[in-house]
Amino acid sequence: MVIEDKQSLCILFISLTFYFMSKQGKFLKPFPRAEISSSALQNNLAVLRQQASASQVMAVVKANGYGHGLLNVANCLVNADGFGLARLEEALELRAGGVKARLLLLEGFFRSTDLPLLVAHDIDTVVHHDSQIEMLEQVKLTKPVTVWLKVDSGMHRLGVTPEQFAAVYVRLMACHNVAKPIHLMTHFACADEPDNHYTAVQMAAFNELTAGLPGFRTLANSAGALYWPKSQGDWIRPGIALYGVSPVAGDCGANHGLVPAMNLVSRLIAVRDHKANQPVGYGCYWTAKQDTRLGVVAIGYGDGYPRNAPEGTPVWVNGRRVPIVGRVSMDMLTVDLGQDAKDNVGDDVLLWGQALPVEEVAERIGTIAYELVTKLTPRVAVCLA
Repeated sequence: MVIEDKQSLCILFISLTFYFMSKQGKFLKPFPRAEISSSALQNNLAVLRQQASASQVMAVVKANGYGHGLLNVANCLVNADGFGLARLEEALELRAGGVKARLLLLEGFFRSTDLPLLVAHDIDTVVHHDSQIEMLEQVKLTKPVTVWLKVDSGMHRLGVTPEQFAAVYVRLMACHNVAKPIHLMTHFACADEPDNHYTAVQMAAFNELTAGLPGFRTLANSAGALYWPKSQGDWIRPGIALYGVSPVAGDCGANHGLVPAMNLVSRLIAVRDHKANQPVGYGCYWTAKQDTRLGVVAIGYGDGYPRNAPEGTPVWVNGRRVPIVGRVSMDMLTVDLGQDAKDNVGDDVLLWGQALPVEEVAERIGTIAYELVTKLTPRVAVCLA
């Protein structure tokens, strides 16, 4: 091969360098990154199936698979019986990605122009409001849509009230654009409080209202599936539990045999000696009580790590917990590695995951694990591990 100019020679040299580095495994992994474990996702699905052995599983993958990557999760959970989504765009992404399982829009459709897309892509929809019924009655479709009628049994957010139910059901039964039978669902307000009797009240109201009617029934979210076995019905709709996280405050997914599916990892980009009585970070929010070593981690609120994480929130470095000190910045946060620390620039830092449960981190910050995993920004590389 003849190289005709210096630019071509340079490109060839760079290409060969990258090739041989990749062969030797010398490329650094991106950071920050969310490492998603396919084996953990599959384990969690199996645990939930065992917990609700008489039910089919509608794996809830809305909000980009709870931050784990929509198609990542769907491809890992090929044994799920269906997938629950919030928006039509999510369902279309799954269909474009080759997912053929049952799909259900948990918020339903928003416009009459959505309905032909539901038909074309074989997508089920929740119906919870008169405006949706009007659209179903007026639109022209090539075949009927599969409908799950949502009953407001006490959540008081979406759904037809018990007083409206009979008339709405008759109306849907008369609509030629609605496939029969109509399926039935509700949503719990307090299932994540195992001692709260309100869930039993909701179950009783739903069961009484729908007694004797054909079609599938689904009541149980993650908390229902784990804590309220009588709510499991024909389908369960687990969300957060699929990702290895308990829906109950003070609990941990590991207590149920669940495995965290996400390790949020970044890296030390600086390790520095720090003198006693010296502050660090914006506002001089924290001051060292003794000489120590500080580590600067390449992650911040620009990546979705909460700015309000208080002093003492743990991260995991080289097999131990160390506390965040100072304020979380847009791109960085600082940790107190300790006086005798031997950590080095380039060492990995786990923000949450299998060695540090996200439930614990969320509790320290004063939020819920759902929010932490779903608020990661596009700067965080999401990769299957």
